[in-house]
Amino acid sequence: MDILLLVGGLLLILIGANGLTDGAASVAKRFRIPSIVIGLTIVAFGTSAPELTVSVASALKGSADIAIGNVVGSNIFNTLMIVGCTALFAPIVITRNTLRKEIPLCILSSVVLLICANDIFLDNATENILNRVDGLLLLCFFAIFMGYTFAIAFPKSSAAPEPAVPEHTAPEEEIKLLSWWKSILYIIGGLAALIYGGQLFVNGATGIARSMGVSESIIGLTLVAGGTSLPELATSIVAALKKNPEMAIGNVIGSNLFNIFFVLGCSASITPLHLSGITNFDLFTLVGSSILLWLFGLFFAKRTITRIEGSIMILCYVAYTVVLIYNS
Repeated sequence: MDILLLVGGLLLILIGANGLTDGAASVAKRFRIPSIVIGLTIVAFGTSAPELTVSVASALKGSADIAIGNVVGSNIFNTLMIVGCTALFAPIVITRNTLRKEIPLCILSSVVLLICANDIFLDNATENILNRVDGLLLLCFFAIFMGYTFAIAFPKSSAAPEPAVPEHTAPEEEIKLLSWWKSILYIIGGLAALIYGGQLFVNGATGIARSMGVSESIIGLTLVAGGTSLPELATSIVAALKKNPEMAIGNVIGSNLFNIFFVLGCSASITPLHLSGITNFDLFTLVGSSILLWLFGLFFAKRTITRIEGSIMILCYVAYTVVLIYNS
């Protein structure tokens, strides 16, 4: 029964995110909002909606380990598995802008989370908590990130480099222009599916954790994280098959920043998140995965993630999962 709840909830989340994105993008297009702005906001929210839904629902139900594990696990999965799998299909070329600015931003977000989640070590506290102050701080970082994103999306001079934000860009022809009633139906139906699907998914995940005797943090870091990262995985694999593998890097970076700054920021602002099963091993793995991506892009094959490097990243993720299960 728990597995049915998990699968059913995930399907509702994916369908809801797709419907909400299509409906909102259609409305925005009718108001003549540029497609780049639609991509940077609505599509960005759409791809991270599963993580947001699951994390907020988990936080409200008191399952903080699933809420945080979902984000940490999703980001590790995105960086190691999605980039690794995409590189196996086709080598990924990384732009200079991405290497100099956006991947370091991704590393920064992981370090900020590591600092916020280490109250015991830094403040001699009795437990690690992501409180409302931490949540608001993360949302402030998100606002700065969005400001930067819009700045590079609309360069002041024609000599400015092309913005490397493929993860959220939505070409004009890909945005469906729906009728008003259908757009509103998509938005309302998408939101309803996200909310209800999130509740089912969290109930199923916690039920599986209890029945297997596995901690909620392990379920959050693996099963829930992998499930909510399906939109990013599908987008990246399709991009590779269409001979546009560099989209995977943008997809991963945008999703990772959105997850930490916005998803965790919202969750912690709503209710404080007590970290019990999420350890520094998980957080350092998160930081390390981002650094590994940056090193592979910077050295070895001149701003290219090769198939060999992709294989190494996949092996790193498998090793991390094995250690998690072994230590549980």
